[in-house]
Amino acid sequence: MSESNVNSPPASAASVNGLGYGPIKPLAVRLNESTRTQLDIIAQLNDRTVTDEVRLAIEAWIDKTKADPAIQRRAKDVRDEIEREAAGKRDAIAAIFDATPTPKTPRTPPKPQGT
Repeated sequence: MSESNVNSPPASAASVNGLGYGPIKPLAVRLNESTRTQLDIIAQLNDRTVTDEVRLAIEAWIDKTKADPAIQRRAKDVRDEIEREAAGKRDAIAAIFDATPTPKTPRTPPKPQGT
């Protein structure tokens, strides 16, 4: 079972079966023959393309992962670290550009010696 237009996105933003995907970026996935055959049959039974079956499976996995409390804690830790780094960079830029320059005192030329 082969798919036509594997590398080209649908003409509109929505796929042919109305799943409504935005811009498409290709992803190559290597599967063993048994898994690929099962995927082909499932796609045929669901009257969808293999690509749509893979998209649906990945979206379900992403949804499941986003709901995982351990992943949510890790994401919070990463977000907090990003904020700490950004605050440090903001402070550094402020120190360079936002600091009020100290007024310069005019230099008096040195007095000639010997007069």
